[in-house]
Amino acid sequence: MNILRHASMAFALACAALPLSTQAAYPDKPIRLIVPFPPGGGTDALAREIAMRIGTNTGWTFVVENRPGAGGNVGVETAVKAAPDGYTLALGQTSNLAINPTLYPKLPYDPERDLTPIGLVADSPLLLVTSMKRPYKTLADVVAEAKAHPERLTVASSGNGTVAHLTIELFQQAAGVKFQHVPYKGAAQGATDLIGGQIDMYMSSVPTLISHVRSGTMRALGVTSLERSEDLPDVPTFAQSGFENFDAVTWFGIVGPKGLPAEVVATLSKALATALQSPELHKQFQAQGASVRSDTPDEFRTLIHNDRIRWGRIVKESGAHID
Repeated sequence: MNILRHASMAFALACAALPLSTQAAYPDKPIRLIVPFPPGGGTDALAREIAMRIGTNTGWTFVVENRPGAGGNVGVETAVKAAPDGYTLALGQTSNLAINPTLYPKLPYDPERDLTPIGLVADSPLLLVTSMKRPYKTLADVVAEAKAHPERLTVASSGNGTVAHLTIELFQQAAGVKFQHVPYKGAAQGATDLIGGQIDMYMSSVPTLISHVRSGTMRALGVTSLERSEDLPDVPTFAQSGFENFDAVTWFGIVGPKGLPAEVVATLSKALATALQSPELHKQFQAQGASVRSDTPDEFRTLIHNDRIRWGRIVKESGAHID
């Protein structure tokens, strides 16, 4: 009996010393998915769709939590400060993972040092449109006018340092022209002013502008991805319009705090990859103007690193600053 009692005690002590991840299958409680922007927007819609799809496939419970503020920095910082147990994740994007480290002089986190990439989810091109009150039919028309009259043409974005603003800077460099940039605080007023003829062009996301293009109140000049938008198949890409290899998109991906156990990362990455194969999810993403994109955690890490260098250079060259 003494031998059995000592053996039982030894086994209990050994189990207590095991890491938590080996004592209970992950996940065994709800996973919080932070959206660094307000509810109702494009990022929020993508987050809720992917959370629902993973939950349907696996039986896991997700709680989507909106933490807007400071260009997405507040929500990402919340994930950075969370325990590295896989129960707090965030849907980051180009702005708060690749642009803001240069744009904000005192960013409270380093996306490469303080986060663990799980996987890319989607990307979305931008769309350059012009007012129907203007004669421009193509990007070539715009470039010709800008070369003849530098800084006369106005082109708006939803704010300084946004992907749209920096894409305008890339376009100016590629075309060798100079526009007059008009930064708005958000997308709605820019669209209104373009329709009214107060500005010449507007660079924004496909979901923001597509209804206006379809209704004939705006004229689409080009999309910024390498491939044409499925929603606007008749609109050429910048590359097809003579700007070789022009590629500027907003991407979205899931990240967690640094130090996530390898087995947790593998479990999450596999579940995400499976969810992204759903035809229904593809349709839902397309409705938001986004295309499904899937990669490994290491590939996503490389994307963050490379785009941080790329967009950081444009931020510095443009002199972009926070309003």
